[in-house]
Amino acid sequence: MRRRTFDWLMSTGGVVVTVFLIVAGVLLFAGYKFADNNVHTRLAAQRIFFPPAGSEAITSLPGADRPFVAKYAGQQLVNGSQAEVYADHFIAVHLREVAGGKTYAEVSSAALADPNNETLATQKAILFQGETLRGLLLNGFAFWKLGQIAKLAMWAAFLLAGLMGALSILGFWHLRKVAPEEELVAPPVELRASA
Repeated sequence: MRRRTFDWLMSTGGVVVTVFLIVAGVLLFAGYKFADNNVHTRLAAQRIFFPPAGSEAITSLPGADRPFVAKYAGQQLVNGSQAEVYADHFIAVHLREVAGGKTYAEVSSAALADPNNETLATQKAILFQGETLRGLLLNGFAFWKLGQIAKLAMWAAFLLAGLMGALSILGFWHLRKVAPEEELVAPPVELRASA
């Protein structure tokens, strides 16, 4: 194979890969912006705020949860990272206090077995609402996290596109420097036996 043919094939292939990576980067950016904007819009509409700094709502939290909530003290919940903290370090703490750590499913089963027990009925309603809100916030977090992963993948695609573009340009540059008759692999030299 001629060296120029090889250079042209590789450089053209590099251009195709570069275009593919640019298109992938643009699509990943669109996915990131969609997830980020959608989560922000939905969460902001709920008008959920973290408790103010130094309030009893924060100081009464267990030591393991307090720093997470204190980090966002007084802020409105508007992104996935905040949604995860609010769900796992604020709502979850209060849900554990409702029925001694029992879940909605456990309390609901007990309430069905004892339908006249008002305490169980109240606990069931509180746990249902709390676990539903917590689940919705965690779904928002998951969707937001996928957007963040798409953003990282977008940067990787654009960086690789830049690298491939540069290599393609170098390939075309090298193509112009190679003699038309030059072979990619030189033919083997035959050894002649001396008589």
